[in-house]
Amino acid sequence: MITIIDYGSGNLRSISNGFSKIGANSTITNDPEIIANSDFLVLPGVGAFGTAMENITPFKGIIAEHIADDKPFLGICLGLQILLSNSQESPNIKGLDIFKGEVKKIPEGRKIPHMGWNQLKIANSMDLKCPILKDTNNQSFYFVHSYYASPENKDIIAGTTDYGFDLTAALYENNTFATQFHPEKSGISGLKILKNFVSLNK
Repeated sequence: MITIIDYGSGNLRSISNGFSKIGANSTITNDPEIIANSDFLVLPGVGAFGTAMENITPFKGIIAEHIADDKPFLGICLGLQILLSNSQESPNIKGLDIFKGEVKKIPEGRKIPHMGWNQLKIANSMDLKCPILKDTNNQSFYFVHSYYASPENKDIIAGTTDYGFDLTAALYENNTFATQFHPEKSGISGLKILKNFVSLNK
């Protein structure tokens, strides 16, 4: 079962529609029991880091347990950012701390927010091979954000995009995945990522 967590901070319907386009059924819910029993969890997110962390409070333990059980998990946009320890956007508010590191504001001299299509470059450090990014290298994806992830362990950076520097586009560790871009808004390339995600563990 694919479950999209409804915590008041996401573009839920477009993500659900994306799964429908690849023939996968998904459920949008804020029911803790349904979320806890899911095979695949998706954490979307738009808006501010602090608000998202306030809204996600009832589900923090469930998310941590799902990830600890090594079940497939996908964070999207702000859903990637709140997986980190903290953010410059909302000082003194702790993130989920799944990935150690900080979410930083995009440096001055670049257009903010970063909005539009950018090319994905899959990382090859430590022979990193992220299964949900299979066959997507150098393809373009849709971004809209003003902050970016800076994890302590750079080996979990699965992909970057060029925005005057190597901006983190995707994170990956074990069965936990996260994209700064919106796969559900990225056409055929984005649908390929969703298809790769639901194909995990098959």
